Amino acid sequence: MATKSELGRFLQTRRAQLQPADVGLPMYDERRRVPGLRRDELAQLAGVSESYYTRLEQGQSLNASPEVLDALARALRLDETERRHLHDLAGTARQSGKGRTRRPAPERVNAATRQLLDSLGDTPAVVLGRYSDMLAWNPLEHALFAGHLDPRSPDQPGRRPNSARMVFLDAHVRDLYDDWPKKARDVVGKLRFAVGQYPDDPVLAELIGELVMHSKEFTTLWSEHRVRDWDIATHRMHHPLVGPVDVLQQAMPLPDGRGQRIVIVTTEPDSASRAALTLLAQLTTSEADERESNPRPVAGQSPRR
Repeated sequence: MATKSELGRFLQTRRAQLQPADVGLPMYDERRRVPGLRRDELAQLAGVSESYYTRLEQGQSLNASPEVLDALARALRLDETERRHLHDLAGTARQSGKGRTRRPAPERVNAATRQLLDSLGDTPAVVLGRYSDMLAWNPLEHALFAGHLDPRSPDQPGRRPNSARMVFLDAHVRDLYDDWPKKARDVVGKLRFAVGQYPDDPVLAELIGELVMHSKEFTTLWSEHRVRDWDIATHRMHHPLVGPVDVLQQAMPLPDGRGQRIVIVTTEPDSASRAALTLLAQLTTSEADERESNPRPVAGQSPRR
């Protein structure tokens, strides 16, 4: 991932998405040569020289102060998440060239997090890693989001599901969402945020490269440089077993400081969606009981007689 130019690409893309009228500048009857704001217009709004802003956008100046970055964020009408992302990218640019990042060890879920997950009972919940890998889930989350996958797959780093990959490349997951484009934008925005937090990470770079290679929709959204933090999202899901379910997803960082977060799914009390989740929980429990009563034989062994 070319982190030195990520800052410039972000600035250029967001500048192109603003029109003079959006920021209170007069619009003359001239034919504009660039989409959105020109460099001199953005520099004027941020209170910096055009030459300095040009060097910043071209990656030739790597020492922008926090005050200058905040001024650019205000000029670009960035929200708080986007402002933090801008600061992350600037910090990455300053540190570029200080050595190659090693491939990190596979992420793991500690005992305290597993205890928290188990305590949620019939509330769907999943633990996601820094790259949106699904590190652990409870039975109802598995049934709601990924019932077509082996429930043990999060425990195996080589087979671990990745929620971003599944949203774009897994037909089952794609069909779950009534407004799939909204879900797709959320996924891309969170990956953009991760790029600022984990620059030059080879695992993240491989994931993004795979999605760019196999999904034109991802490529289009990725080029927009939109950023989204993990917070609260609402979705209507169409589950193949229980039908429509309106869910509220809340993501909370875990206190271990390793970039993991738990995502908890809830529904409105006394609603049809709550009834659908209750039914899914019952079906999940019945299937689990059946598997326990009739365990699958281990490969290479004959079943008990």
